[in-house]
Amino acid sequence: MPYHGHWSDLGGWDAVWLEAGPDLEGNVCSERATAIECRDTLLRSETEGQEIVGIGLSDTIAVAMGDAVLVAHKSEAQRVKEVVATLKASGAKQATEFPSDHRPWGWFESLATGPRFQVKRIVVKPGAALSLQSHHHRSEHWIVVQGTARITIGDEVKLVTENESVYVPLGAVHRMENPGKLPMVLIEVQTGSYLGEDDIVRYEDVYARR
Repeated sequence: MPYHGHWSDLGGWDAVWLEAGPDLEGNVCSERATAIECRDTLLRSETEGQEIVGIGLSDTIAVAMGDAVLVAHKSEAQRVKEVVATLKASGAKQATEFPSDHRPWGWFESLATGPRFQVKRIVVKPGAALSLQSHHHRSEHWIVVQGTARITIGDEVKLVTENESVYVPLGAVHRMENPGKLPMVLIEVQTGSYLGEDDIVRYEDVYARR
């Protein structure tokens, strides 16, 4: 079916500025963004609880994310690929990883990391389940902060509700599921010698991942 309407692939932040509909001063501001005496400027905050303020800017793009901030003249918006290449060359993880990692069952984000620990927020969709899995190098402590989780650790299956926690020992076969009708949120504290996402041995997965 041919499409004859307006189309933009939003291939750069300048396209986002244009398609978002600038105000009378030419500014486009997201939630948590404030423009003071600015003209033809895009201000975006991509992180809940983070404010961005522009003062006296002109023809500027400023995008604040949880792990990086982009500031550029609007005419240079198409050079973001160069930025990614430069960050990759320097080994910056921001070039290859998103602050929030989306999966078929929901998403997670890293809140704090150290040499032998990592703290994550994990959000599981209603009715969704993570794979039955184990880890070679880390143990995990789960604290439910919203909703109810059905937790499997070895042969034990139990429900864990808000303000309750469970410990997953190193090497234990485990799974978390959300049996409810609202998103389930938990805080995961990982400890161990290696905390990479590839330290997963999957035994069962409803999404056919390996």
